[in-house]
Amino acid sequence: MTGGIYLIQDDEQLVEMTEQAYNSEALLQKLLVDYPSLLAGDQIDSTTPRRWLLIKPEMEVPSEEDGYGRWFVDHLFLDQDGIPTIVEVKRSCDTRIRREVVGQMLDYASHAVVYWSIEKIITQFEANCQIRGLEPNTLLSHFLVPDRPTLFDLIEDDIQISSFWQRVKDNLQTGKIRLVFVADKIPSELQRIIEFLNRQMNPAEVIGVEIKKFEGQNLKVLIPRVIGQTTAAKGTEISSVAREVRQWNEINFIEEIEIKQGVDIAKTTQTILDWASCKNLSPTWGQGKQSGSFTPRIVTAKGEKKKFFVVWTSGTVEISANEAPFNLPEIKNELLNRLTSLVGNAISVNPYYWYIPLSVLTEESILKQFLEVIEWAISEIQLL
Repeated sequence: MTGGIYLIQDDEQLVEMTEQAYNSEALLQKLLVDYPSLLAGDQIDSTTPRRWLLIKPEMEVPSEEDGYGRWFVDHLFLDQDGIPTIVEVKRSCDTRIRREVVGQMLDYASHAVVYWSIEKIITQFEANCQIRGLEPNTLLSHFLVPDRPTLFDLIEDDIQISSFWQRVKDNLQTGKIRLVFVADKIPSELQRIIEFLNRQMNPAEVIGVEIKKFEGQNLKVLIPRVIGQTTAAKGTEISSVAREVRQWNEINFIEEIEIKQGVDIAKTTQTILDWASCKNLSPTWGQGKQSGSFTPRIVTAKGEKKKFFVVWTSGTVEISANEAPFNLPEIKNELLNRLTSLVGNAISVNPYYWYIPLSVLTEESILKQFLEVIEWAISEIQLL
């Protein structure tokens, strides 16, 4: 291997750094866990550089509904627009990098968009945070707003997190994902395949990232470079569309639900909005390009603003199941029991958020009882 990097130190000494191979694939994988910025987000999107949230290394991919992991992707990241980014790492000396890895990656992607639920992704993210000694929502808040001020509105913070997970869900459902091949050197055959797939797989994006390593005098330099991103792909909707916003209000919110979910669910949604208005719960309307949200604000006895539930244009009611006082097991179980007695197994549960499809609330008597449960929950929050 020949030299190619020359470093001038503070003492004006010149260090010649030569390219070195990685001793193992595991070393390159660990570097991405420790330093996600090696994925060269500024080269992928120079206008709005991509930032990376690690969900899990060795993320399971099932081959059937509720199945166990048949495959394991090396890493699953999300960018700030909630685009799932599947990363597969290979060294250039591995002969599988030329063709076999492409079929492998397409297997991952085709099954992931069908069988990865948002609940599964959240659960894996939380479990990985626990292993790393991190608090999930704190990490996610700083990821979404890196330069946040010391003081901020907690309810807005919570709404941002909910909106982010909804964007992830929407991206999976529409196949808006990113496939990233990482190696110390991307072979020309793989580069041509990446370029071809990029032209054919919209809204999915396929790229390669070379991460070369140079060493000299106990110093190391890592240089990432994006490979195979066609000129057309650089301006695709995968980043620009996701960054656009749409200001939702009651009129376009109901219209969107009627178009996407039907008249009955639109009527149910209107009833919930009217009920919230009668209860003097001031609304916060989302700005999602694809998914609209309605979040009633609850004011506690101390004057603090809280969020308990969100209605989404995707036809879902989201319950914040870990906010006080529902972070206490006894009252959390009471809430869950009241809801399951109404909707049964239709409720989807994870430690932080529960999801109920609006389709199970269209019957007038069920909706009336559901709103009674919500009113009880709000009264518990207002006592704080």
